[in-house]
Amino acid sequence: MRIDFQGSARPTLGVEWELALVDRTTRDLRNEANHLFARARPRLPDPERLHKELLRNTVELVTGVCDTVGDAMDDLTRTLAAVVPAADELGLDLYGAGTHPFASWTGQQLTEGHRYQELIDRTQWWGRQMLIWGVHVHVGVPERDRVMPVLSALLNWYPHLQALSASSPVWAGVDTGYASNRALMFQQLPTAGLPFQFQEWAEFEAFAEDQLTTGVIEDLSEIRWDIRPAAHLGTIENRVCDGVSNLDDLAALVALVHCLVVDLDTRLAAGETLPTMPPWHVQENKWRAARYGLDAIIILDAESNERLITDDLADLLVRLEPVADRLGCSAELASVADIPRRGASYQRQRRVAEETSGDLVAVVDSVVRELRTGIDQRG
Repeated sequence: MRIDFQGSARPTLGVEWELALVDRTTRDLRNEANHLFARARPRLPDPERLHKELLRNTVELVTGVCDTVGDAMDDLTRTLAAVVPAADELGLDLYGAGTHPFASWTGQQLTEGHRYQELIDRTQWWGRQMLIWGVHVHVGVPERDRVMPVLSALLNWYPHLQALSASSPVWAGVDTGYASNRALMFQQLPTAGLPFQFQEWAEFEAFAEDQLTTGVIEDLSEIRWDIRPAAHLGTIENRVCDGVSNLDDLAALVALVHCLVVDLDTRLAAGETLPTMPPWHVQENKWRAARYGLDAIIILDAESNERLITDDLADLLVRLEPVADRLGCSAELASVADIPRRGASYQRQRRVAEETSGDLVAVVDSVVRELRTGIDQRG
């Protein structure tokens, strides 16, 4: 099977930001995406900036093809300028986190469409449980033959992205003890979870052919890996991050992804052999980051050396400074260090729960307020 990779001449960016719709009074989820679309899309210069998702409680904000992190944030801010007033008219707020702390899956409605109905018919209980939201970051890669080595090497920094973005500690009213419950929920779907570590594009083509032949998938988009090639776009798509509650955290995470992919691709193009780890180390790092977040001690390399993730992150940010300067995102990359200082979203949510004697409505309030405050600051 041949899969054409439409290589990107520039290291372009694209961001997909999933947001839940919550009631302004009860703070529970509301299945109002269709009504929100009807009001918001006519106000958008490009209606394709707003997408539907699996459930009617969700909307996805999508950028165009951007050159810098700043461009991507400006793009999303323009979309928010249309979506937020439309949500206001419906008594809705936008909620950015990996999970909702108390909503029940039994009350959620499926978005119309054969693709979504077939997913639920196949996956049953696990599919119906997917009250999860994330952020996807596309980075353009010029050469097909560099895609799989870069993707495999990028897994070394999977736990950093997972821990920084973790925002799903509470599920169905119970603190799970995990920083990211979303990470472990999502991997229950067929073809989701960690990617296979292929080094050659032909290996990926053979895998995809097997999946299609045996009926595991009907379309390449149904390969739901946490990091995957998007051949039709000429990008590597990073889907590791939990939902994000504010534009500052989002800009920081997008900058980190952009710099990591471009750094690895540049090194590979220069003849360097990129570092990788055995799949069992990658899998363990995913679990540790999901469980412990920024307190995780992660495995660094194939030699099984370990280190506190925040210590390794500090060195990583210094190493990527020249890359960020070249990509025009120095300030955004530097702001990654602000997340551990003020606490990642999972930590902020737990802090609110502790201060309010476990009031989960107050937790939702706090997540909504972070997005509102960020919009006002940029406004």
